[in-house]
Amino acid sequence: MHKTRLKDLREDRDLYQKDIAEILNIKQQQYSRYETDINEISVTLLKELAIFYNTSTDYILRLTEEPKPYPRNKKVN
Repeated sequence: MHKTRLKDLREDRDLYQKDIAEILNIKQQQYSRYETDINEISVTLLKELAIFYNTSTDYILRLTEEPKPYPRNKKVN
C-alpha cells in the first residue's frame, strides 16, 4: 500500500535503503520488505519516518496527496 511513497521519499533525498535502515536501527533487508509491502511497517517506525521526512503518516500511507505535515506537538518523541 505504501511501498511507492516510501521509495519515492527515499529516492527524492538520494538515499539508499541501507541509509534508512541505519536511521531506523534495523537491517536493510527488513526495510526493503516495508518498502516493497511484503511486511507491514509498525506504527513506531512509520512515525519515525514521518518525522525524518517532515511529512505526515497519512502522506506515507497515501491517505492524502498533501506532503506538508500537520502541526506537531512541541513534545514529539
